[in-house]
Amino acid sequence: MLVPVHVVVVGCGRVGSELATELEAQGHTVAVIDKNRNAFRRLPDRFTGRAVLGFGFDREHLEQAGIREAGALAAVTSGDNSNILTARIARETFEIANVVARIYDPRRAVIYQRLGIPTVATVAWTTDQVRRRLLPDRVVSEWTDPSGEVSLIERRMPDAWAGRKLTELDESDRFQLVAVGRGGQTKLATPTLIGQEGDILYLAVRTDSVDEARERLLGSPEGHH
Repeated sequence: MLVPVHVVVVGCGRVGSELATELEAQGHTVAVIDKNRNAFRRLPDRFTGRAVLGFGFDREHLEQAGIREAGALAAVTSGDNSNILTARIARETFEIANVVARIYDPRRAVIYQRLGIPTVATVAWTTDQVRRRLLPDRVVSEWTDPSGEVSLIERRMPDAWAGRKLTELDESDRFQLVAVGRGGQTKLATPTLIGQEGDILYLAVRTDSVDEARERLLGSPEGHH
């Protein structure tokens, strides 16, 4: 059951306005902060949340947006520095548990992830989405934890693994199959799961073992028991 929360969205561009609209439609209360008054025109007439003219890194403006009652904050302006500063203030000053910052520079995104600030690297995400469609058989990192030690990778299952128990892929201390995409649905892996042609595999992998996981997927199942 959905528990409504108050969400502060900093930035009322295309992403921010759509995010605010969707969150409110889901039953949450929303406040939007933007330095440009005209940006609020992107919000639909039915939007009933707060519109605060100002900056997300200004504590007074955050207070006007109800930051003390907020359960989440998204910093999605067009400026990396502003988004990170806003996210840090929300996390460190107001102790907001769920904070995310939009970042254009993927190198910065990695640094901030390791500082415990969840980020969405816009350019890196777009590039990755295009690349995975161009090269569907390539091993793709879907997610990496803030410490950079564990990744979730996605890969189309080689046909050689069809008809085999997919748990044979596991190396418990280095990588494990956690889910399988099949027929438009994704299910958690079970010990009895048998591979089928066209399966998409999701594995949790120690970052220093990604190459080993790739070799296991490309190798013959006969050599792994």
